[in-house]
Amino acid sequence: MRLSELSRRSGVATATVKFYLREGLLPPGRRITATQAEYDERHLRRLRLVRALIQVGGVSVASAREVLAALDDDSLDQNERLGTAVCALPHGKPADADDPAMETARRRAEQLLELLDWGYDPATGATIPAYGMLVTAIAALERLGYPCTVADLEPYARTLGRLAVNDLDLVERYGGTADEQVEAAVALTVLYEPVLLALRRLAEAEESRRRFGRK
Repeated sequence: MRLSELSRRSGVATATVKFYLREGLLPPGRRITATQAEYDERHLRRLRLVRALIQVGGVSVASAREVLAALDDDSLDQNERLGTAVCALPHGKPADADDPAMETARRRAEQLLELLDWGYDPATGATIPAYGMLVTAIAALERLGYPCTVADLEPYARTLGRLAVNDLDLVERYGGTADEQVEAAVALTVLYEPVLLALRRLAEAEESRRRFGRK
């Protein structure tokens, strides 16, 4: 397909497609003339992923490049590629190292992960962005005096553990090659997070109506 068709099928403006090509987020097409190239389904799939990362997920071009580099690293197995790619996604602002609540939050996070038996390794866990994100969130709860004991956090973690099973079942049902599945896993991580947030708020509104609404 030509660039115009790639743009039409992906829903990404031609100028934006050209920008992604210049930035190395999209591999070059097969050159057919001095000024034209041809693109295939692989380009369309990659373009949709880039669009999910940047236009929906708010990922910077530099971070998107890191994610794509991990996905294209043939030296990693599928689990490692997915883990490396997800680690390259944005994880919020770094925590204040001098915050006195941080040490309590770290202990609580480690106790929670040990209880869940999620294979957390204290030697390397601090380098995992999602772990830092968890600690920062617990520290904020601790500072403001809201419930955040291990017992408070465990039901959330158990629920999300079941959601993770569903996430990867969805990726496997998506089908395709191993490359396509890893790309889909990253895209769905970005695209489903707003869905989860919206559903949680809707569920809370419904539960509030049932508990506190006028009879």
